[in-house]
Amino acid sequence: MQLTVVLPTYNEAQNLPVLVETLLSLAITDCRLQILVVDDNSPDGTGVIADRLAATSGGRVHVLHRPGKLGLGPAYVAGFRWALDQGADFVVEMDADFSHNPKYLPAMVAAIAEADVVVGSRYVPGGMVDPTWPIWRRFISWWGSAYARAILGLRVHDATAGFKLFRRHVLERLPLEQTRSNGYAFQIEIAYLCERLGFRVVEIPIVFDDRTVGTSKMSPAIAIEASWRVWQIKRRY
Repeated sequence: MQLTVVLPTYNEAQNLPVLVETLLSLAITDCRLQILVVDDNSPDGTGVIADRLAATSGGRVHVLHRPGKLGLGPAYVAGFRWALDQGADFVVEMDADFSHNPKYLPAMVAAIAEADVVVGSRYVPGGMVDPTWPIWRRFISWWGSAYARAILGLRVHDATAGFKLFRRHVLERLPLEQTRSNGYAFQIEIAYLCERLGFRVVEIPIVFDDRTVGTSKMSPAIAIEASWRVWQIKRRY
C-alpha cells in the first residue's frame, strides 16, 4: 500500500530535514511511505532543502513548488491531487513544524482499518494541547473547535484538527476544487464534508505540541476567517 504524507511548508528550513528523516524511519506495516513537500516559495530556502532531500531519498521524497504564499487550503488541495495522481492508497495531512508528532502515524494507520478517515484529536480522552500554553491560548484552541461543532452539528470532537489520514476514495469524492477556506477553516470544511458524505470518521488521541523552532503561522486573520467561514460553509452545503 502507498501512504503519501502531504507537508505544506513556508519557512520551515530548520524543521523539514529532521521531520523528513523521522517520517522515513517509521515502521508502518504493509505500507510504503512517501512524502510530498508543497512549498510556497519560502524565502528561507525551504524549497531548496526539500529538493536536496528529494534527490537523496531514493524516490521517497517529492517536491511541489508553488510561486508564492497561496494559502494552506490550496496547498493541501494541490497535494491531495498530486497524491491521487501518483496512485496513493492513503493520504496524510500534517503540519511541518512537529506540532503533529510523527510517532502517532502507526496508530492512525492501524485505526484506518475500521474507518475512512482518522483524525489525530486533541479533544478526546487522552488528547491534549501543549501543557505549556497559557490559558488564553488553550481556550481559543478549544473554543474554535466547539464553535464549529455547534454551528455545523459536527460529531467529530476536534473540528479544526490538521492531522488526518484519508483513504483514497474519500479524497476522490470530496469536492476539493470547490473548497474556499484556508487555515483552521479549511480543516473545518473538510471535516464537515466528510460527515455530510457519510464517511466513517475515527479520532485517536494526540498531544499537540507547540513548535520549538521557527515562527507560528497562526494569525488573527486566520481565526477571524474561521469564525465567519463556518456560516458560509453551513449555507453553501
